[in-house]
Amino acid sequence: MNHPRSPLRHGLWLLVLLSCQALANWQDALPGAQLLGSGEFRKYGFDVYSARLWSTSRPLASDQPFALELIYQRSISRDDLVSASVREIKRLAGTAVSDGQLASWQAQMQQSFVDVQAGTRLTGVYLPGQGARFFLGQQMLRDVKDLQFAQAFFAIWLDPRTSNPELRQQLLGMAP
Repeated sequence: MNHPRSPLRHGLWLLVLLSCQALANWQDALPGAQLLGSGEFRKYGFDVYSARLWSTSRPLASDQPFALELIYQRSISRDDLVSASVREIKRLAGTAVSDGQLASWQAQMQQSFVDVQAGTRLTGVYLPGQGARFFLGQQMLRDVKDLQFAQAFFAIWLDPRTSNPELRQQLLGMAP
């Protein structure tokens, strides 16, 4: 005999799924993470975002996970965030990244980012050997299983050739 699924049963499944998603915050990937450093990013004299770098190792180790948390101070469209990220990745990687790969990464970022406004908190988590996860507040937006993309993305802030070396030093806890 075939029983139709009850609305109560569907509701219970939805609650289970939502509770699992609620537990999937960026801190779950970095138990015991501590703040390494923080700083402000300004462009043309305007505050753009506050940045914080979290890790389980001090100093930051490339074989350990970390989280880069950005708290925006102004409204910026997803398209502008993606364009700026693509520009910086291309600047840092040069010919090491093909146009096709860059286009693929651009699509990943389009799916991983959102329009932001003052107070929006976006966090990217680097997972060695896996890739990156992106969070809006405590909600996971996307899990990108592409290690090369993750390395290129976080290089925007952490590569010694970053366009903002002062912020890099602050994030790594090396600023006076």
